[in-house]
Amino acid sequence: MKAFKPTRINGIYKKMKPAGIHWLKPIRCRPSGSDFFYTFHFNIFRRQTSNLMTIYKNLTYFIILFFLPFLTSGQTYTGGGGTIPDDGNSIDFTLNVGFLNPSTIDTVTFGLEEVCLNINHDYDDDLDVSLVAPDGTTIVLISHCGGSGNNFTGTCLSPTGASSIVSGNAPFNGTYRPIGQLGNVNNGQTGNGTWKLHILDTYPFADQGSLLSWSVTFGNNPAIPVNFSSTNLPLIKIYTNGQTILNEPKITADMGIINNGPGIRNYVSDPFNDYYGKIGIELRGQSSLSFPQKCYGFETRDSAGNSVNVSLLGLPPENDWILYGPYTDKSLLRNVLTYKIANELGWYASRTVFCELLIDDDYKGIYVLMEKIKRDVNRVNIANLTPADSAGDALTGGYIIKVDKGNDGGWTSPYPPVQPNPGSNTIYIQYVFPKDFEITIPQQNYIQSYVDSMEDALASPAFANPATGYRKYTDVASFIDYFLINEISKNVDGYRLSTYFYKQRNSLGGKIHMGPVWDYNLAWHNADYCDAFNTSGWALDITNFCPTDVPTWFGRMMQDTAYNNQMRCRYNQLRTTVFDTSYLFTYIDSMAVYLDEAQQRHYTTWPILGAYVWPNPSPIPNTFQGEIDNLKLWISQRLIWMDSHVPGNCINTGLSDNAGQDMQLQVFPNPSSGIFNFYLTGFKGEVTIRLTDITGRTISEQQLNMHEAAERALDLTSLPKGVYILSAVADSHSCFQKLVIQ
Repeated sequence: MKAFKPTRINGIYKKMKPAGIHWLKPIRCRPSGSDFFYTFHFNIFRRQTSNLMTIYKNLTYFIILFFLPFLTSGQTYTGGGGTIPDDGNSIDFTLNVGFLNPSTIDTVTFGLEEVCLNINHDYDDDLDVSLVAPDGTTIVLISHCGGSGNNFTGTCLSPTGASSIVSGNAPFNGTYRPIGQLGNVNNGQTGNGTWKLHILDTYPFADQGSLLSWSVTFGNNPAIPVNFSSTNLPLIKIYTNGQTILNEPKITADMGIINNGPGIRNYVSDPFNDYYGKIGIELRGQSSLSFPQKCYGFETRDSAGNSVNVSLLGLPPENDWILYGPYTDKSLLRNVLTYKIANELGWYASRTVFCELLIDDDYKGIYVLMEKIKRDVNRVNIANLTPADSAGDALTGGYIIKVDKGNDGGWTSPYPPVQPNPGSNTIYIQYVFPKDFEITIPQQNYIQSYVDSMEDALASPAFANPATGYRKYTDVASFIDYFLINEISKNVDGYRLSTYFYKQRNSLGGKIHMGPVWDYNLAWHNADYCDAFNTSGWALDITNFCPTDVPTWFGRMMQDTAYNNQMRCRYNQLRTTVFDTSYLFTYIDSMAVYLDEAQQRHYTTWPILGAYVWPNPSPIPNTFQGEIDNLKLWISQRLIWMDSHVPGNCINTGLSDNAGQDMQLQVFPNPSSGIFNFYLTGFKGEVTIRLTDITGRTISEQQLNMHEAAERALDLTSLPKGVYILSAVADSHSCFQKLVIQ
């Protein structure tokens, strides 16, 4: 969502010449090498009237002309301008640099010092401006800066700027630090050649603009990039081999991963020891495409270009992966935190690993390696539906579908949203698996009919009947947990965007399950619109504040007393485990410590702390720790509100499928030197006992068949001192205990 832009009425902009900036064209020293020398002497000696004074003047002119580049500390080249397209297409303004002396640019003796530009534009936030060196090295200079302000007038980008361009104000007169590392172009390449100023208006068909002029200056104080040699996080290096990573299609690149293990530093010079091979990589995302830190989707491939399943950084083998850049989430944690919670509630969500990323040796900051939502035994574990499955039990699953933007590859729900401020007044349901170009007509008819039956049941007067109502078609526990995750985080995109659900084959359960949860970077107090920033109110009620469309499902279920009672019981249980305030704070604090070193590099590369990045709500902290504290404060206040507003009465749900809600896990002694005993009660059946560290990395896991309450010993003396999490997970039920090894 984007704020309304007022039309600028006044508007003749004058071309300004900022003080201290010399907009000069480069002086050509020798137009054509030896031709100049012979022409010069011929003109002297062919004149019969020449004298010593004439010879002296010509020689003086020749010497000054030849040696001028060596006598000046700065060499400035100026390029022209033109109209910036307002149709969604980018444009490259070129500048030919010739006779640069010395020609090699580096970070030691001579190189690029600054880039200056003059731009007229009525909404600066729309513009992405990058510098492209002759060898293809690309540096982001400006991206989404200045809000609704106008123009960049005499704006220079240099590492010597007193403040970052992201914290400046239009018309940005003076010198600022660019968003990217200008020193990365000083890599030993020749500075002679074609330089480009790449400009994209990211909000097309709204505001016209133009580049008036631009220049590059070379000198003896070259820009120097961030010195990055090692990290405590895993390190991913990607080499594009001179290609540009596109929105689509994927390009073939090389990727290597350095991961020396917990507590061991990873050096840029270390050999690849986790993965080294081919990948196909492309940009991904929607609104995130406009941010300077891009997100990527990639596929691991063999040397022949075929997809190949591999394990990356300890995650289960697959071939589809995501590198998520948490640019607008300055805590860096919101997606990771949400997926951790969902996993601990007993549902599949993308597993995550923090890392740092280099692309063509250019430092890109902190990223999160994530699993793409996909049907797989280690991801959404449903039956594999093939084109041949057109009848019987095989036709009934599995399917993955979603509610999201767009209207391709799916169908429109027959039940429009009932809400105060509808958007298009439709709910569009899309195919995820099988994909829209692979799903057969019988399969389309089946899954559409099944979802329609669920919606028919919800709309029926007897919707709450346990046998014939919505419970016949839905896994209610998954709907409750999905609702609670959306609400504890007050996800502004919840229910209406990236809302996944899936259906297993009938012989394997068959009902509709909500999830996996996805895309929570604007949740947890990170959106300044649609009331998402308030600690009170339901995210489900977003249409009270914004025109949009939300399915009727959750609102209708909350009209069922038994559903509300079941939800209240589940919420009460979670408040003593995963939703416990101290539990959440312990995890957030531990991750903040884990990321503290890397975040300093990250926010040097992306200097946005304290600056507004859409759609950050106020107040905007000036430090990383301030972002962490702000997140924790909001969570504590949000939970206080939910404690008194989650509906229902946890005395008697009236349902028989609530068994297991009283599963309890006790650990003693705790803290200890590494020898623990754990005691599980309140559950019979298969249960997973999992031990993880504070980053969420699984250390051990075992399956137990619990016939009655049981006490088991746990020897952790081989592990380093610290905090660990022991969890017991069964179906949709889970419980946890924090272990401390002293």
